[in-house]
Amino acid sequence: MCHNLRMANRRFQLNEKQVRELLSAFERCKDGPLRTRLQAVRLYGSGYDTQQVQEITGTTHRTLMRWCSRYRRGGIEALAEQRRGGNRAALTADQVALVKDNLHRYRPVDVLGAEQVATAAGLHWTVPDLRHALLQWTGVHYRTASSYRELFARCGFSYQRTQKRFRSRSVAKVAEFEEQIEKN
Repeated sequence: MCHNLRMANRRFQLNEKQVRELLSAFERCKDGPLRTRLQAVRLYGSGYDTQQVQEITGTTHRTLMRWCSRYRRGGIEALAEQRRGGNRAALTADQVALVKDNLHRYRPVDVLGAEQVATAAGLHWTVPDLRHALLQWTGVHYRTASSYRELFARCGFSYQRTQKRFRSRSVAKVAEFEEQIEKN
């Protein structure tokens, strides 16, 4: 009876279909924080005592109410993580499009000049080159090299190691040398 009295006073209540949907999403979910939010909303909306839900999920009353409100407004999708923190948030979609276009259109030497490029010829983009160009194009500076590599990936570039090859190496001389080895 006490349980029903609490449910009668509670404004946030789930119907059977919503409970099943939340439980199903919880069982399929592999993201720990999202699983916690799904479970908290389901338990609270099913009539569990607020203190119990807080103990089970390790959350505060304020956070629990915020999750329930988000669920009420947007369903399960609204419980997914909304933050887009870190360096990803530093560039707008338009800025990423600009950077992508510029990376594909220009070489580092064209943008930075021969004295500022990281490689001798400045023909291929490197992290240091992107760091300078990004600051020039957008005013954005990332703290880590991995952020620049991620930006390269977002712009359709792949990571490739340089080959260790001597520039003065003659193909004809190498073939001649290999021929001499085979004769001996």
